[in-house]
Amino acid sequence: MYGNSGTDKNSTCEHFAGIDENRINPNTKSCQECEIEGTDWVALRMCLTCGHVGCCDSSEGLHATKHFEQTGHPAMVALPNKQWRWCYVHKRYS
Repeated sequence: MYGNSGTDKNSTCEHFAGIDENRINPNTKSCQECEIEGTDWVALRMCLTCGHVGCCDSSEGLHATKHFEQTGHPAMVALPNKQWRWCYVHKRYS
């Protein structure tokens, strides 16, 4: 369904090991950076390390990716339905 940059789609990324996204709560209801900047977001992503909510790469701010670049937190989940997860380090879906 989603690309995985040539890796085995059945393999498990170590950055998701032990993470239960149902135990991590979003810090905000929307992208806080977009609200501060007065920009719109397309979709939201939540960091699976700290709960930071940022906008997706289709949004002007790219705040979820910027959060990874600033913190090194490797994994996120799509909000609101948590339908899929993404590892920034391996550039693949889970």
